[in-house]
Amino acid sequence: MEFEELRQAIEKVMIVDAHAHNIVPLDSSFPFINAFSGAAGEALSFVPHSLSFKRNLREVAELYGCENSLQVVEEHRISSGLESIMVKCFEAAGISAVLIDDGFKLDKMHDVQWHKNFTPFVGRILRIERLAEAILDKELLDGSTWTLDKFTETFMENLRSSANKIVGLKSIAAYLSGLEINTNVTKKDAEEGLAEVLHAGKPVRLVNKSFIDHIFTRSLEVALQFDLPMQIHTGFGDKGLDLRLSNPLHLRMVLEDERFTNCRFVLLHASYPFSKEASYLASVYAQVYLDIGLAVPKLSVHGMISSLKEILELAPINKVMFSTDGYAFPETYYLGAKKTRECIFTVLRDACCDGDLTVGEAIEAAKDILARNAIKLYKINMGVKAFKSKDIVSANSVNIDNSSSDSGVSLVRILWVDASGQHRCRVVPLKRFNNVVKKNGVGLSFASMAMTSFADGPADETNLTGAGGIRLIPDLTTKRRIPWMEVEEMVLADMQLRPGEAWEYCPREALRRVSKVLKEEFNLVMDAGFENEFVLLKRVTQEGKEEWVPIDLVPYCSASGYDSAAPLFHEVVAALQSLNIIVEQLHAEAGKGQYEIVLGHTACTHSADNLIFSREVIRAIARKHGLLATFVPKYALDDLGSGSHVHISLCQNGENVFMASGSSRHGISTVGEEFMAGVLHHLPSILAFTAPIPNSYDRIQPNTWSGAYQCWGKENKEAPIRTACPPGIKDGFISNFEIKCFDGCANPYLSLAAVLAAGIDGLRRHLSLPEPVDVNPLYLDGKVNRLPKSLSESLEALKKDDVLEDLIGKKLVIAIKGVRKAEIEHYSKNKDAWKQLIHRY
Repeated sequence: MEFEELRQAIEKVMIVDAHAHNIVPLDSSFPFINAFSGAAGEALSFVPHSLSFKRNLREVAELYGCENSLQVVEEHRISSGLESIMVKCFEAAGISAVLIDDGFKLDKMHDVQWHKNFTPFVGRILRIERLAEAILDKELLDGSTWTLDKFTETFMENLRSSANKIVGLKSIAAYLSGLEINTNVTKKDAEEGLAEVLHAGKPVRLVNKSFIDHIFTRSLEVALQFDLPMQIHTGFGDKGLDLRLSNPLHLRMVLEDERFTNCRFVLLHASYPFSKEASYLASVYAQVYLDIGLAVPKLSVHGMISSLKEILELAPINKVMFSTDGYAFPETYYLGAKKTRECIFTVLRDACCDGDLTVGEAIEAAKDILARNAIKLYKINMGVKAFKSKDIVSANSVNIDNSSSDSGVSLVRILWVDASGQHRCRVVPLKRFNNVVKKNGVGLSFASMAMTSFADGPADETNLTGAGGIRLIPDLTTKRRIPWMEVEEMVLADMQLRPGEAWEYCPREALRRVSKVLKEEFNLVMDAGFENEFVLLKRVTQEGKEEWVPIDLVPYCSASGYDSAAPLFHEVVAALQSLNIIVEQLHAEAGKGQYEIVLGHTACTHSADNLIFSREVIRAIARKHGLLATFVPKYALDDLGSGSHVHISLCQNGENVFMASGSSRHGISTVGEEFMAGVLHHLPSILAFTAPIPNSYDRIQPNTWSGAYQCWGKENKEAPIRTACPPGIKDGFISNFEIKCFDGCANPYLSLAAVLAAGIDGLRRHLSLPEPVDVNPLYLDGKVNRLPKSLSESLEALKKDDVLEDLIGKKLVIAIKGVRKAEIEHYSKNKDAWKQLIHRY
């Protein structure tokens, strides 16, 4: 058939549901008939006579294989149980991600977290009016009355503190006062509006237009600051809505306001019956996007197709997104997904017949509308291009066939990083992963956290042996389709004694544990961004002997050096982007065959994950090109070494608070200075984590930009801690600091935990920084202490450092000391053994 390729492509896309609501349990008072209509009261009696009800009930009955009657379907739901029908509906719908607006309050509704049992990604949409009402329902601690200033301060603080936990904001102003929003509402009008709202009593309900406009406008400031899309209810809804005021053309003042031209607005529900108007707005305003949920499947088939065609008359395809507007019942998700696929096929097929699109273009359009546009707009960290919901198991492990051949995935790699910084993995078939491993993990010996860079057995003095075992439990939030091996997925694992009980030696748990201390004691989050330096080696035969040598001899930032590896880097960058890892820049470095890839910064726990995935990508794609990529600190003793420099900043409620807000001694805030002073103070013992093998100290030498002295400097490449003022930061202000004595053999979880622990000590003791060193410290005649010249020296420093031991965990630190001691002894006796490290790092 001419359009069979299009039909199959649409059926195979794993969709992203960009707007939905919470599911309710079976004993909720919310009636099941509302799955088919938004009607209430006496109007419900007319629902069974609508076209959409008849069609949708029939399709649900067919899905369940039961009689086509509302009563029988309800009986089937009760006998099957909620978890079973969730799996049934989500599997049939092919949903890979869902964004939930939990501001639509329903009886006994499940929280957002619960939904993660049934789909790989769940994001939260924050409804701004619901947040405002919740704030005003609370009493002020001093017993005073809410003022506009106090409310606005609290409201903005709540929005900002939620920004890194949500994927977007939403407004239902259309329901409350209409879309003719005044973004220049005066303070006086807003104050009077607040007074009117408070006078009406509790529970608070927003009714005053000026106050609602004030809330909307201030929310846009946060949306702009954190780059969050703003969803806006437009078009039809229940009878509480004045349809005349929900026409998106009323948004002209918002869209013309120059302050908010960089905000992204998503017009929900296809703006039906104003679909043409919405299409026009998306065509002339760069910041306007469209969502087609609710119109599909609530309209008749003709209505759904007509609405979608009207949307596509003018709107760019890459600004149109799918959603189910599912709510309360999993069947609403299923129906929305099923009918959308059918309608999109019809509309795109007709576009091909009319000559608007080729079949190939129609296939790409379908992928954009059903998934890719939402992934890009909401920055969804999917990690896979398309995967079937058969990869999803419910909280009660419903027994379904997980061996989906449609997904194309056959194996799953379970990754962890040991105390010596080596990446390791177990591989299991997809079916076993879904049926067993996802919940129960795979077994691993205690000895796994006592292995060294030279032997796959436990080191002495670690207190870990081959007696005893743990479980590697996959962290499903990190599961990714492998870009260079698309028949496989990979997932990072936590080490647990049994499912749900963390093992105290787990590196990822150690980082989370110390991060929690920083958050609870100081309300701070540490961000980190890594610079990956590595050497690309090619295999040659010299005098009958096989060797690995650098691919070129070109200088720093050489264009020809980049050219020699450009095909590889195109693949690397594409792979990293498919994993939602931000690449800021890449270039040829100063060493022979050496390159650097700079990653974007994020919360340190995620940054460590990204670093692991990045190393995997670089090594794998190099192998694909017949090369070997090595992160060894000193590949050649007569050449420059490779580091994994990390940039550190502090965030509070989503804002960088490392940088001074006003005048300060160094352009650093008080908390920033105290934190960095703690890191500087503990740097000798931190090196036992960040420079974990003897070869690391061949790299940390004077005059090599690796940071050999215990000091800090402003833009001083010879200082191990360098403060940075990147482009876009006001001159004299510091946004982050770089730790240079960090290399590619380091376990990033343990190393960042050590940095965090040192920073926490600085905050607790209010440490101050010494004066910066703005010259090469080598020439200061011993006025600045040399950092440890060997792993032995950094190990001695760690043995004396109670702070790091207390925060990271005594048993874990003992194991690390044992591994480091074994490294020292082995490489001191085997002088050339370091040359084999290229095959491990």
